[in-house]
Amino acid sequence: MSTMPQTTPPIEQIKKAMRASWIAGDFGVIAKTIYGSAQEFVQRLAIPSGSKVLDVATGTGNVALPLARSGCIVTGLDIAPNLLDQARERAAEVGLSIQFDEGDAEAMPYADDTFDAVTTMFGAMFAPRPDRVAAELARVLKPGGLLAMANWNPESFTGRMFRAGAKHVPPPPGVPPPVQWGDPDKARERLTPGFNNIQADLIPLNFVMDTNAAGAVNTFRTYFGPTKMAFERLDDAGKSALEADLVKLWSSANIAADPEHATLVPNTYLLVTARKR
Repeated sequence: MSTMPQTTPPIEQIKKAMRASWIAGDFGVIAKTIYGSAQEFVQRLAIPSGSKVLDVATGTGNVALPLARSGCIVTGLDIAPNLLDQARERAAEVGLSIQFDEGDAEAMPYADDTFDAVTTMFGAMFAPRPDRVAAELARVLKPGGLLAMANWNPESFTGRMFRAGAKHVPPPPGVPPPVQWGDPDKARERLTPGFNNIQADLIPLNFVMDTNAAGAVNTFRTYFGPTKMAFERLDDAGKSALEADLVKLWSSANIAADPEHATLVPNTYLLVTARKR
């Protein structure tokens, strides 16, 4: 029996669904588990104090806050207003002045050659049109400005988790997998038109949670918007099958000393740095 080929949905529909997925749940809960890694990301970059920095897909401010604390003049951009509200609250609590704007990484509301540096940690990689993202990242940077991306790589635990989800809820046809940004060759290919001095390094990062593997899956299912939305698109049988696959994956990767009560999963991401031509 033949099946009709899938057609790519209109980009407006894809973006609307993507925005809804990040608004769903409460990413702030997930962000807290990797805040230490965000601080390390900022420390690795050593961006000079006083630099104008844009953090793209800033979420709840994991990267924006330590950047501002280091003396940078920081703007954070994100498509999800609820995450920006949390970012503003976090900045206010510690007395940091950061501008947070709602906007799209594929069409940013800033003039050309505005920023000394642009950062994005597990953010811009999710935009559906990577060539447009790469062009925008270059456009808003001053010549010679620094781009720094932290992208989940395909072989990472997160990459495996995304593949497990895609087996049950396939992504829209025509939209490349976000983890392609974590492939050094693909990242260089996308950035070469606007950047030089492109470097890519694999960086370790651990998922640490005070719960077992099943609890970790439940945390992501409840608070991580894309996972939450994936479950909501399935019937009861589909939900059970996805949950079983994810629990199996988390259990097999968990190296905690007490796996019945704790989770420690080794993970990695690709740190990509480049300079605007």
